[in-house]
Amino acid sequence: MKEDIETIFENDPAARSWFEVVFTYSGLHALWAHRVAHWFYKKSWFTIARIISQASRFMTGIEIHPGAVIGRRFFIDHGMGVVIGETCEIGDDVLLYHGVTLGGTGKERGKRHPTIGNNVVISAGAKVLGSFTVGDNSRIGSNSVVLSEVPANSTVVGIPGKIVKRDGVRVGRLEHDKLSDPVLDMIRQMQQQIDELKVEAHKEKTRIGGAVKHES
Repeated sequence: MKEDIETIFENDPAARSWFEVVFTYSGLHALWAHRVAHWFYKKSWFTIARIISQASRFMTGIEIHPGAVIGRRFFIDHGMGVVIGETCEIGDDVLLYHGVTLGGTGKERGKRHPTIGNNVVISAGAKVLGSFTVGDNSRIGSNSVVLSEVPANSTVVGIPGKIVKRDGVRVGRLEHDKLSDPVLDMIRQMQQQIDELKVEAHKEKTRIGGAVKHES
């Protein structure tokens, strides 16, 4: 518990005193509640574990499934809206911000949530979905949607998430004003198909009209 509190002081310059941290930091409360729930979960007392996790969710706005495995010096900053799935595994020195989801992609069974390496930072609103690994020392940008493996020492941004830096070297060029909008892309594709159909229909109409005139 002392290490948990010290971790907050190391990561949050707004933390002023132990009293303030212990009584007002929802991320700390959610972590401590998870440890109790996880103990019951490992003993196969699943209902009690879920009751504890749901009570913690109600009080903190942070949902951590009791089956999730969380390492040391874990810190959730602000915390509201964080969701961590059942088979998620989180390493040491991991920092999460509000709105982060570590979830699955469907109804598959077994390992279906991500494995987060050591010293990883996942920024506000990011979604990491699926059973893959986010490597050590990686950074996930705000509101990114990560659907595939992230190598160690990487920075990922965008929807879907793309690696823009690896081992300190920039990969490609990120232009925030040109990030893909999947809805807009789909509308453009549909419009292109409509235009092509109009051209084909016009050609067919012209061919049929010509054939009628020829017969007459």
